Amino acid sequence: MVVGKLSELEGVKISADNVKGAAMKVLVGPEQGWEDHVMRVLEVEAGGYTPRHTHDWPHINYVIKGKGILHLDGEDKVIEAGSYAYVPSNTLHQFQNTGDETLEFICIVPKKGHA
Repeated sequence: MVVGKLSELEGVKISADNVKGAAMKVLVGPEQGWEDHVMRVLEVEAGGYTPRHTHDWPHINYVIKGKGILHLDGEDKVIEAGSYAYVPSNTLHQFQNTGDETLEFICIVPKKGHA
């Protein structure tokens, strides 16, 4: 059993040429006993973005706070606290913070999708 507080987890900065102001916190995954998936929270600073990319696994997202755009397969979808999204495998996507506060969202991926 795992019970914790998001505020007590340390984020790991995502470093790549096509990323700006993004960090990740792992809540639950194989190390905590969930063998097949990883639940993490991404935090994207105002003006920041995740990489625009594709991969061969799906993921599920839920926005905790902030505002932004989810670039999803050629369409721009406005997201904000309470929004959710399912990103299918092999779909081009990117999260971009368009607000004044941190964009914070849950991202659940299969174990192979967490590097």
